[in-house]
Amino acid sequence: MKYTARCVRSGAWWAISVPEIKGVFSQARRLDQVEGMAREAIALMLDVDPQSFDVDVQPDLPQEVTRARKARSALREAEESAEEATVTAARALLAKGHTVRDAGALLGISPQRVSQLAPKKAAAGGAGKISKGGKAALKQEPETAAA
Repeated sequence: MKYTARCVRSGAWWAISVPEIKGVFSQARRLDQVEGMAREAIALMLDVDPQSFDVDVQPDLPQEVTRARKARSALREAEESAEEATVTAARALLAKGHTVRDAGALLGISPQRVSQLAPKKAAAGGAGKISKGGKAALKQEPETAAA
């Protein structure tokens, strides 16, 4: 079972009520204490183990807090959207042959960040390719005999 602990600031205390159970009230000094106090009051009223149910704390939020929470949520969504768009753009720029440095300048981020977002695939073949031993495989010039 899940109970709601509604709480309203009253002076230096949070006044707690549980609407699902008539007559269950409590108080707490801090918001982080509300759940424990509500849980204790519910358990006493119902004569059950305090861990046998869930408590959903719902504080009465001032308008400024509600507005700030909505703004922060919108900011997180915008950041996620911007990150996705940046990854897509970085990959597209690199696929079109732009350098990591140019892609960074175009996107307003560092070249290192471009490399993190859209790592380039290792070039296949050619001089300077790393061999299994870890050393660069360079073309060997035939030795000429000294006269």
